[in-house]
Amino acid sequence: MSFQAYIENIQKKTGKSPDDFKKLAEEKGFLLNGELTVKATQITDWLKEEFELGHGHAMAIYASLKGKTV
Repeated sequence: MSFQAYIENIQKKTGKSPDDFKKLAEEKGFLLNGELTVKATQITDWLKEEFELGHGHAMAIYASLKGKTV
């Protein structure tokens, strides 16, 4: 599955875009001035728990938070 497909599936499941997840991560203190302040595990654990994403989908959001774009 391509990165774009992961992002599209996440948007369908959660109704949230990568920008929405960026805002949520900033609110949680996971991002500060656009830089991640926590390890990948904290991000993926949060996404799995709160949004019921699988590991691959959670990693796609993590990658988008690190700056990867579709």
